[in-house]
Amino acid sequence: MRTAYQEQLASLAAQLGEMCRLAGVAMERATQSLLQADLVLAEQVISDHDQISTLSAQAEERAFHILALQAPVAGDLRAIVGSIQIVADIDRMGALALHVAKIARRRHPQHALPEEVNGYFAEMGRVAVELGHSAQEVLRTGDPEKAARIREEDDAMDDLHKHLFTVLMDREWRHGVAAAVDVTLLGRFYERFADHAVEIARRVIFQTTGELPVDNDLYSTH
Repeated sequence: MRTAYQEQLASLAAQLGEMCRLAGVAMERATQSLLQADLVLAEQVISDHDQISTLSAQAEERAFHILALQAPVAGDLRAIVGSIQIVADIDRMGALALHVAKIARRRHPQHALPEEVNGYFAEMGRVAVELGHSAQEVLRTGDPEKAARIREEDDAMDDLHKHLFTVLMDREWRHGVAAAVDVTLLGRFYERFADHAVEIARRVIFQTTGELPVDNDLYSTH
């Protein structure tokens, strides 16, 4: 019975890792569609989002099923409760990639981004995908040290987001209000994607150590 229970937990963790991988793929494709004004890629991200939503519902149902039938305690209880919260984080990551793709589709055949900010979003996309990969690895290994290092990657996203706003606030901005709104929203989508990866890391640390660290204490590596 105990072996079957552990297999259920391992299967749930594997499903969360797969969901995280899909969210990273979605953001990678959404970024490409944004930078290249690629309607086909944007439509692919939009249509593929149903897969993440379906997996989210299945994972949540599986977690509640284990919770109801196995009555876990201590570390196992933390794992189940944390998994339910992680499902929500990954679901939001997928939704944020979806938002990026929808802006690319709405502006097609025009580019949604002024050329001068393309470099920012290319780098933000790269960081977001790396964070998705890191979160997937943390879910696979349950390693709290690897989880703690995710914040360092998130710092790069925060810096890019701040620099992006300096461009928007510059008096030389000549691309109009609509472009400014798109850039503001898109920057926020990437920042929030990264924030959810950090939340996954925090929850994994809680699952393995029993302590949910505060923001400053969690990442003592920098």
